[in-house]
Amino acid sequence: MPHFLDETGNIPKQMPREARELGSFMALVVDTTTISCPKTLTLTDIRCFKKKCEGLIKSEITDKNDDVHWVCSKCPNEGLISKWQNTKWDNKNNKKPL
Repeated sequence: MPHFLDETGNIPKQMPREARELGSFMALVVDTTTISCPKTLTLTDIRCFKKKCEGLIKSEITDKNDDVHWVCSKCPNEGLISKWQNTKWDNKNNKKPL
């Protein structure tokens, strides 16, 4: 995930649109997944970003590398998000005040 962030930990506005959208998608998946830290694929309310796909994202935190694994419920779109720890979207280590 760090290759989508600038030195302040934000997704830069100067980044190409597609890269910025993918970085924002990954940030949303990390934010949502790390609230409950599921160890099995769990349905979220995040829509798949693939054009014309109406699927929702399922996500989990892997035991092996503590990566966030995500899959679409309707298409073959899936991925792993690594090095998300200590980003502003990390709810596992950065408990946000209520």
